[in-house]
Amino acid sequence: MKKILERLFNHSYLSYEESKKILKEISSSKYNDSQVASFLTIFKMRNPSVQEIEGFRDALLDLCVKIDISSDFETIDLCGTGGDGKNTFNISTISSFVVAGAGYKVTKHGNYGVSSNCGSSDVLEYLGVRLSNDQDYLKKCLDVGGFCYLHAPLFHPAMKNVASVRKELKFKTFFNILGPLVNPCQPKNQLSGVYNLEIARLYGYVFENTNKNYSILHSLDGYDEISLTNDFKLLSRNNSSINSPDYFGFDKINPKEIEGGVEIKDSVDIFIKILENKATKSQTNVVLANSAIAIQTITDKEIGECLSIAKESIESGNALNSLKKIQILSL
Repeated sequence: MKKILERLFNHSYLSYEESKKILKEISSSKYNDSQVASFLTIFKMRNPSVQEIEGFRDALLDLCVKIDISSDFETIDLCGTGGDGKNTFNISTISSFVVAGAGYKVTKHGNYGVSSNCGSSDVLEYLGVRLSNDQDYLKKCLDVGGFCYLHAPLFHPAMKNVASVRKELKFKTFFNILGPLVNPCQPKNQLSGVYNLEIARLYGYVFENTNKNYSILHSLDGYDEISLTNDFKLLSRNNSSINSPDYFGFDKINPKEIEGGVEIKDSVDIFIKILENKATKSQTNVVLANSAIAIQTITDKEIGECLSIAKESIESGNALNSLKKIQILSL
């Protein structure tokens, strides 16, 4: 590790093979916490290169608990990098149920909050959703409710060796960048929110080297999703554009209108109100915007039609029913 750190301190980059090898070594507890913290801190000062992030990604995919869902279902993952420090409610997770309620299959990858008060796992666990890596259970969730949840620690046990370091550092690391890239079932469709434009470009290069349908989102005021608080960047295989909230026919909103609160219960209350179609207009519109882009990623339909599909999922109760079905299966 010392030689690697010295190279990185001198502004060198790792090759794909070096990146893959060192992350596997970190995962096997070859290095102490101080060495791991130093390694992570370097990538706080600069982002990984395409080769580095692809090496890190493939190391984690090699080490993860394997699951075969994609052979039976075409799915989408709605997953942000986190690390934007905005403390929003769980927009991508709620959007996942909206997409599932619209008849599409969602395999969402997520974790407990590290750089936020309430991660996907926190809110779903509070709602009684069972966190499991049992393939039969997850397939049944997809078949019955259109949604299954892949709690990252259950699929990436090797990462427990860096969990405490990440928690102590209290800042976003390249593991935030890796999160949406290491879904164990590797869905065909991917909606990924990122916390800055440089990461958006990095993701674009990484996804271009795959066969995925993808959309990458970044709100220009720093959110790793469409926030409707400002213009947003949208990147896909055939599109690169900057759009305003008017892209969806929505007004710009105040950041305070999409805050998630202090306690997990605060986020859960918003979660349920949106699915019950009882939330504020701003809260619902943010979810509809992100859901519409997800549906467009799968179908390539016009955004207006995708927005109508998302609205119908909430107004019909189908999005809420998707959650209820998963809750029943979790008993």
